[in-house]
Amino acid sequence: MKHSVRFLPSHGQKKVSGHGQPAFTGPGMFDNASLKRLIIPLVIEQILAVTVGMADIIMVSQVGQHATSGVSLVDTISTLLIQVFSALATGGAVISAQYLGKNRGSDACRAANQLVLSVTAVGIFIMALALIGNAWILHTIYGNVETNVMEAAELYFYITACSYPFLAVYNGCAALCRSMGDSKVSMKTSVLMNVINVAGNALLVMVFHMGVAGVAIPTLVSRVVAALVMIVVVHNQKRPIHIDAHFRLGFDWKLIREILAIGIPTGLDGSLFQVGKLLVASLVSTFGTAAIAANAVGNTIASFEVIPGSAIGLAMITVVGQTLGANETEQAKYYTKKLMAIIYISMAILNVILVFLCNPILTLYNLEPDAFAMAHFVVLLHGICGALIWPLSFALPNGLRAGGDARFIMVVSIASMWTFRIGFSYLLGQFFQLGLAGVWIAMIIDWICRSFFFVRRFFSGKWIHKIN
Repeated sequence: MKHSVRFLPSHGQKKVSGHGQPAFTGPGMFDNASLKRLIIPLVIEQILAVTVGMADIIMVSQVGQHATSGVSLVDTISTLLIQVFSALATGGAVISAQYLGKNRGSDACRAANQLVLSVTAVGIFIMALALIGNAWILHTIYGNVETNVMEAAELYFYITACSYPFLAVYNGCAALCRSMGDSKVSMKTSVLMNVINVAGNALLVMVFHMGVAGVAIPTLVSRVVAALVMIVVVHNQKRPIHIDAHFRLGFDWKLIREILAIGIPTGLDGSLFQVGKLLVASLVSTFGTAAIAANAVGNTIASFEVIPGSAIGLAMITVVGQTLGANETEQAKYYTKKLMAIIYISMAILNVILVFLCNPILTLYNLEPDAFAMAHFVVLLHGICGALIWPLSFALPNGLRAGGDARFIMVVSIASMWTFRIGFSYLLGQFFQLGLAGVWIAMIIDWICRSFFFVRRFFSGKWIHKIN
């Protein structure tokens, strides 16, 4: 298949496990070259996404700390809204990957139709919700922020909300490409999107001095272009997974239910996770503008620290989905362990480098001394703990989701989020007056809880639920 990861013979080497079952030791459906072709573009795409996010914050910081804070507040809300169609994309990708593993290409294409149709409808609905409720949403969540911060947030929210349908389509189509093993096309589209974004920011912020609008408008334009490009890509009838040639997508409720069986728990998990982050962000906003700015910078750099885990976690959905679709259960377990090992090695190397470069990086953000000190602490904390705990709490669940175990992940994630990240944020940050540091320490406690349950679930084997 020209556009998909090359399959190898599924038999591979096997040995008898302690339970009397054959334990796969490789090689199998994905050799090292196939994994590299899948993973490297995803890593590059994640680097681009995070780097552009850093560039946005750095450029808008030249306008003032109020602008940095306003953009960061909206980005937290946007992440919550975007999580809904990102979850649908995950559900569609898992179903498509399993069908492709079963060599049922026509069913995979039907699933693609339903995914594109669903994410488009949801994206339009979320855009309308954000445009109509703009000021009300912001004032309800962040009513205590300074006036100039709120004005910056409202403007940025109005403009970027118009991009939600296009970002939904891009995410859905990119997930389909990944499910067939072709991550390079979404990487190339991401390059184009980010070039437009950065160039537009430089022009509108630095040259035309448009402030917050100068950051928001290029974001909108870049997402429109990316969506159009990806629609053309998945419309190509020569690809293993493609949408209908005449765009007759229709509604196939059986497939939609299969997608939603994974998408709804994933969406609830992610959405309630972001709601929790909003509550925490609301708490942080009571600590003052310096804490808001430090939290924004810390979140941006933290996103860079987990790039290998985020990228390889996406690859895990493709690999585990296809191996389970081919009824190769032991291969699915083997590749999950292998990819987790790669994540740990790559994140350890990256985070050691970032810890040493922490001070030079923070100087780029034009922070005031108190904000700089807070950002320095949270970046170091996240870098050290991220390399040790983050992979088990956020990368491993992608392997479980690819096995159809989205409901278990949802229950654990929601319980841990609301008990530890939110509860302990208020306990440590407000009651014990640790401020922003207490909020980030609570996050690490949440990670530890998640990791315990996800590791147990993986070794139990109960996470494997194949489609018919």
